[in-house]
Amino acid sequence: MPVESGSSAAARHTKQKRKSHSLSIRRSNSTDQEQRTVTGMQRDMLDGQDSKLPLSLRSNLLDLFGQIEREFENLYIENLELRREIDTLNERLLSEGQTIDGGELSKGALKAKASHSTSQLSQKLMTTYKASTSKIVSSFKATTSRAVCQILREYVGHRDGIWDLAVTRNSPVVLGTASADHSAALWSIETGKCLLRYAGHAGSVNSIKFHPTEQMALTASGDQTAHIWRYMVQLPVIPPTHSITHSLTDSFTTLHHISHIRTFLSCGHLLIHYREDGDGDGEGPCSEVPTIRVATTTLKSHQGVVIAADWLVGGKQVVTASWDRAANLYEVETSELVHTLTGHDQELTHCCTHPSQRLVVTSSRDTTFRLWDFRDPSIHSVNVFQGHTDTVTSAVFTVGDNVVSGSDDRTVKVWDLKNMRSPIATIRTDSAVNRISVSANQRIIALPHDNRQVRLFDMTGVRLARLPRSNRQGHRRMVCCSVWNEENASCNLFTCGFDRQAIGWNINIPALLQEK
Repeated sequence: MPVESGSSAAARHTKQKRKSHSLSIRRSNSTDQEQRTVTGMQRDMLDGQDSKLPLSLRSNLLDLFGQIEREFENLYIENLELRREIDTLNERLLSEGQTIDGGELSKGALKAKASHSTSQLSQKLMTTYKASTSKIVSSFKATTSRAVCQILREYVGHRDGIWDLAVTRNSPVVLGTASADHSAALWSIETGKCLLRYAGHAGSVNSIKFHPTEQMALTASGDQTAHIWRYMVQLPVIPPTHSITHSLTDSFTTLHHISHIRTFLSCGHLLIHYREDGDGDGEGPCSEVPTIRVATTTLKSHQGVVIAADWLVGGKQVVTASWDRAANLYEVETSELVHTLTGHDQELTHCCTHPSQRLVVTSSRDTTFRLWDFRDPSIHSVNVFQGHTDTVTSAVFTVGDNVVSGSDDRTVKVWDLKNMRSPIATIRTDSAVNRISVSANQRIIALPHDNRQVRLFDMTGVRLARLPRSNRQGHRRMVCCSVWNEENASCNLFTCGFDRQAIGWNINIPALLQEK
């Protein structure tokens, strides 16, 4: 058997290195040409495609996928070379008379080497892909959040978590909050000051809604009742600092100090209580304002927690939802129970009325929500929506013929009232969704999450923005509710959470839709 000399082996090794070097140079030149070709193709693709993504983001994504393709191409070429080397070595082993077992061992060793090389390349590819993707997505999110969504004001004063909030539909426009501290409060949107406190409930206040035309509020509570109470507030003219720091402890000057904060109450049939020292109901901004303790009307037909309540169009009737698995319809003037809406298999979680029609939607832990139709006085029809796999936390009407539902199954679904068999859009998120809100004009959905985030989507399911949140701003605990206030050009979205605060946001809607 001829044996290769050392000098000839070295010469052959040098020749192979030259060949390999030449091959790498040609591959490099070819890669540069391909890169220029791919860049031109990318421009053609960007010009020819009708995409909703911003041009800069689309370009970055195409560059990224081009890098991925080139990495796979290099990996494929190296695998081919390894296969050729394996075949060459096996032929040499056979020609030298070694056994098949020895050949198989050598082949196994080479396979291990090839596998290790492949693993290294795969790891490099994965690292490059993750880093590039994270950089692009993070940059996009940060730019959107900073430019489009900003915190304007925080409303702090409750002594426990805030479950719900609402904005009055008539003048004066104020923000209302419902809290687990057994109280509801009215706030000046512009100054963030608490104007009035309602303390007539004996349990957690779970929801608050304002009458469409009159200065009346409807609150639902864990004490198994719903209360209707009248209020009258005048928005404060921002006074000098010394005017709002006077003590309210002197009973002879109480009305004088109340006039300084420009808050006035109608005393018709309300018990107005001006807080004094030693009252014992807690501290904070909401403890130093006029307090209403007696409701105008008390609705008490439920056998469980009343979790939500709302006014029907016109404001002459209200609907309440309870953990006793029923919803009740009442006459406001007489407090008479008109209808009991039954059918849900588990506790109700929310109720909502249509802004212009006599329609009611109720949500439940039984994974469904139901649409109740009271437009025909003689026929009260009901439709059941089945599309979620966990508790439906809320379902709300839009200005059109749509219902938007949110659930603990981490999805939000958009439904067409004319075709209720399946949703027309589904939004999938990474956390349970609480009480959602849809803007009337632009139909943007605000999603409050258990994980402290608030996200904005359009009705087709396209994500528009995530509201900025950090250790120094945003909500620090679960976000319970959101509500739009499009009449206010600056503070047009409110959220509240179990961190005991409500937040007023400025959402630049034109810029938001332009980013879309």
